[in-house]
Amino acid sequence: MKTRIATAVALAASTALVATPVLAQKASALVGLNGAPAANAENELRSLGFKNISSHRGSGGFVNSYWWNERGDNCVVVESRDGQVMTVNDATDQDCGHHKGSDAGAAVAAVAGAAILGALLSHKSHHREGKQYDETQTPEFERGYKDGLYNGAYHNYNRNDAYSHGYSKGVEEREANLSHHYNRGGYVQTARFDDLQGARAAGGMDTLERRGFRQVDNFTSGNTRYSIQWNRDTRQCVQVTIADGHFYDLRDIGRHPQCR
Repeated sequence: MKTRIATAVALAASTALVATPVLAQKASALVGLNGAPAANAENELRSLGFKNISSHRGSGGFVNSYWWNERGDNCVVVESRDGQVMTVNDATDQDCGHHKGSDAGAAVAAVAGAAILGALLSHKSHHREGKQYDETQTPEFERGYKDGLYNGAYHNYNRNDAYSHGYSKGVEEREANLSHHYNRGGYVQTARFDDLQGARAAGGMDTLERRGFRQVDNFTSGNTRYSIQWNRDTRQCVQVTIADGHFYDLRDIGRHPQCR
């Protein structure tokens, strides 16, 4: 009788241990977060045992955040835009800075040593855009990505497409991370204009005027109008592209004959 009870207890304990990883939600069980405010989604993920590992800004205002759940040994990536969750997808352990123990480590070491392991653990799935790089291409992609991210010179001495791809992704993330900067230094304050992308032209022009801009030149090409806006106080010369009654594009062009 005692033997049967001991066996039952042991079986229950082992079953509980096996079931523990199920507590962590896979992306397929997190579809309810789609469309939710990003802040609410973050709170929900933390309540489920996830920890934020890293977040990366991309082009178009998208942000990719990687979340790791230790109990379930799984990684998910949350894509959001304008403070709203767009998608939740499963990611690799490497995307969250983890790997599958000695097997993965041994395989990588056998191919190219610890340097490759560092590369595999550092770049993210959204950077690769679904491309699968082998042990030769991976370090080239990583080198290109770091050169682009840290504004290094383009140095594709191996003429490798993976380096070129990595460099473009690094530049993309650097520009997204510095979208607030306007490429200016010193102590002079700058006036914001990037938040007017897509605004109705009439209201946008009024906002630019309130922020210290005045139109110094304008011209048309087909159905598109271009307005040159100058802010004397901040020394900003902004070109506004207007199409279909909306601000299609705004950018600081630095110099223009009428910006003075």
